Amino acid sequence: MGILDKAKNAVQEHKGEAKETIGRQTNDPQMEAEGKKDQASGELKNAGEHVKDAAGNLKDAITH
Repeated sequence: MGILDKAKNAVQEHKGEAKETIGRQTNDPQMEAEGKKDQASGELKNAGEHVKDAAGNLKDAITH
């Protein structure tokens, strides 16, 4: 997994956390929902990157 991809996903998750918190504090359900969506998207992308890493590690173990 690329460092840049990890950083982008982390930023998206943190941005989502901030949006969710601001939405909750300002009683803005739409912003709160967008924050939750951003967090879920970042987490899902990270999970996909972990699968790629595992597949690469398995390939390396088999070929070496």
